Amino acid sequence: MARIDSFLRLVVDQRASDLHFHAGHPPLVRLNGDLVPLPFRALSDDEARRFVFEILTDHQRETLERDCGLDFVYDVPGAARFRGSLFLKNRGLGAVFRAVPYEVPSLSTLDFPDSVVKLATLSHGLVLVTGPTGSGKSTTLAALVHEINLTQRRHIITVEDPIEFIHAPAAGIVTQREVGTHAESFSSALRSALRESPDVLVVGELRDQETVSLALSAAETGALVFGTLHTNAAAKSVHRIIDMMPSEAREQARGVISVLLRAVIAQRLCKRRGGEGRVAVFEVLLQDVAVSNMIREDKLHQLDAHLQSMNPETSGMQSLDRALLDLVKARKVEIGDALRLATHPERMREALPEVSQGDD
Repeated sequence: MARIDSFLRLVVDQRASDLHFHAGHPPLVRLNGDLVPLPFRALSDDEARRFVFEILTDHQRETLERDCGLDFVYDVPGAARFRGSLFLKNRGLGAVFRAVPYEVPSLSTLDFPDSVVKLATLSHGLVLVTGPTGSGKSTTLAALVHEINLTQRRHIITVEDPIEFIHAPAAGIVTQREVGTHAESFSSALRSALRESPDVLVVGELRDQETVSLALSAAETGALVFGTLHTNAAAKSVHRIIDMMPSEAREQARGVISVLLRAVIAQRLCKRRGGEGRVAVFEVLLQDVAVSNMIREDKLHQLDAHLQSMNPETSGMQSLDRALLDLVKARKVEIGDALRLATHPERMREALPEVSQGDD
């Protein structure tokens, strides 16, 4: 057993999400969103390298030294898979390992809004799942893919860097490709996928103009495309996609996206009341006539106000603040934690007159 395995098993045992292993610091785990140091000495660069290099292949070591970074997956039998991110910094080597459970999450076990659950029944179009790093995007995508795989006879192609959740054969076919292992890049994998008769295409990250263009092409041909972005709001996500296109192509892109976009899910994680774990908070923007017109007519600045005005029960849409407000009222999160994530914290205070300042 590699020496770092004992630290990784501790992450699983403590129900933490990450292990931080940095030269110049003692090892830390992220527990309920907070970094907690472990009772271990500060690591020197040589120590950090000895621990980490023990689990790398020669090729991975060469890639790290050449590119000053490496993303990979490491399996600790009986514990979990871990998505590892290695990087070089001023004090030496740094590493972050995120736990990925062996069991693929199901929609029935996660507290998703009904509008998110229904995305698994879409036949075609573009769905964006967005949020900062560590907000649960991979879990949401895995649950949606799992549901489609269990219930529909469709060919699902995922392009990931690296592959996290492993999907077993079920009613559908799931083809999982890893950038750097099965394809040179996201764009090359997507170009190939367009020739592989995909019904559902999952793009681990829409990172540039080429990947966005290829994802839109797949949606135009009738595939259901899921893509992720590192944005923290639904309206910003639409803006980011369009901004990736060259200026002369943006008008056309707005027209295409206004037709193809089915939903934007912007998610965050908030501390659960009582400190036991975290709860996912979802902002949900769905396609309707108004949303399509705002995108096509370049009135993206109106999307947030439209979202804020919608009634979740009738429209299926909800703003981040509305989702946080509901969680506070249900006593699932503390008002102070909700206010720190809110888009408009002062408005949320006004909507909760019964909450005293002492509860902050």
